[in-house]
Amino acid sequence: MHAETDRIFRFAPSPNGELHLGHACSALLNHDMAQACGGTLLLRMEDTDTQRSKPVYEQQILDDLRWLGVRWTGPVRRQSDHIADYQSALNRLKKLGVVYPAAMSRREIADFVAGAPGWPRDPDGAPFYPGRERELDAAARQKLLGSGKPVAWRLDISKASKRLQAPLTWREHGRGPQGQTGTINCDPAAWGDIVLIRSDGQVAYHLAVVVDDALQQVTDIVRGHDLFHATSLHRLLQTLLGLPQPRYTHHHLLSDGEGRKLSKSKRDLSLHSLRSGHSPADIRNLIAESAKI
Repeated sequence: MHAETDRIFRFAPSPNGELHLGHACSALLNHDMAQACGGTLLLRMEDTDTQRSKPVYEQQILDDLRWLGVRWTGPVRRQSDHIADYQSALNRLKKLGVVYPAAMSRREIADFVAGAPGWPRDPDGAPFYPGRERELDAAARQKLLGSGKPVAWRLDISKASKRLQAPLTWREHGRGPQGQTGTINCDPAAWGDIVLIRSDGQVAYHLAVVVDDALQQVTDIVRGHDLFHATSLHRLLQTLLGLPQPRYTHHHLLSDGEGRKLSKSKRDLSLHSLRSGHSPADIRNLIAESAKI
């Protein structure tokens, strides 16, 4: 058990747009919780999406957080600097026999699902991968890898789940979207065969976040309700890779007056724009008011 002063929190934005009020909420929660227990706050840039991540956005995030009064310890960790860590984790999963190369494109998946009414979908609404390559023998798999086709690496959720020695749970220290708290039973099968490494070679979120949190010795993960159900996947990957389980606290998501989740793509209440005419104290008040909507 970690002493209170050993507790490590992290805020991990993606530098692919401006921070909005919802990001400010999460950053401040992590900052305030770390300070309250005498712990540490780390800052990580989830910048593996090379097409959308921009240095200008990273600098703006740093400026916005400093203006907001969020202070972190040590250098910023950038995922793009640690691709070897994710590849190492994938290799360990390969040795366990719980991943497979998959070549179906998004269009092929969409066409397949269109012809299969009632096809299962994950908690985010994405259709399950059909698993066309899941049972290929070694020779056929090697042929696929040598074909020149773009290939992603997917987790075989069935094989992965069979390796568990006991049912997976996590302890929720906040509340889930439906008020869930306490011991939560994991349901990783609800996600199907997720991508771990995309066909362009970029690491997918679920693998990267689990590896990063372990390498940075993060003890407390404080994040929004939109990632509550993904915790089942993260607990599975942690168990497969022999990584420690952190504390989980999920918080409410801020929304606009119509109940719509704030989004970077819609430039909702960006901190960059709010800084003109507002103080950091005003931002805290806006967050408190938005939480009531």
